Amino acid sequence: MVSLYPVAAFLVAVFPLIATPGASLALLTRQVTREGRRRAVPVILGTVTGLYVHAGLAVAGLSALIMHSSLAFTVVKLAGAAYLIGLAGWTWRSSTPRAPAAPRRHLPKTAGSPYVQALLGNVLNPKAASIYLTLIPQFITPHRPVTGQILTFATAHALLITVWLLVWTGLIGGAERMLSTPRFKTAVTRITAVTLLALGIRSAVA
Repeated sequence: MVSLYPVAAFLVAVFPLIATPGASLALLTRQVTREGRRRAVPVILGTVTGLYVHAGLAVAGLSALIMHSSLAFTVVKLAGAAYLIGLAGWTWRSSTPRAPAAPRRHLPKTAGSPYVQALLGNVLNPKAASIYLTLIPQFITPHRPVTGQILTFATAHALLITVWLLVWTGLIGGAERMLSTPRFKTAVTRITAVTLLALGIRSAVA
């Protein structure tokens, strides 16, 4: 059982990382502006699932292996960067109008789902893993089961990021009339693509 104070302190420490715009917010913005508020749900679920994947890896000790092995860390970092850059290219291409005779290219159904995009964007981010390796241990209580504590912090983390993304969903959805215009949707899609590209490049060179 984790007391309330460590959980609250952890949330205060992790909130600046949540508030920093990232792949999840970029994907959320694109989905909501193009297809409505309901499309925020798979993005949020994918992001939350990614957090629990990192929590599970932390419990199993695999995240420690990644963070302490330069080769493993580099592989994960480059894989995440490549995914974000590839997703940026696909997102930009999806915003370009095509003639009726030229069929639009799509990602495979599974890879193109917002849930999988959000999940992979989180899982392939080594900085997200570092939260569970470097930040959470500062709030772990010695001589208590580590698994339960990590899962408690992960749940608090998931709830906070869910609330944050829901707030953004409400703000974006509140301007639905303006956001429904094709020109605005194209602009948002391209901004999303540029954001994902910048995140991918930053992840690769960090």
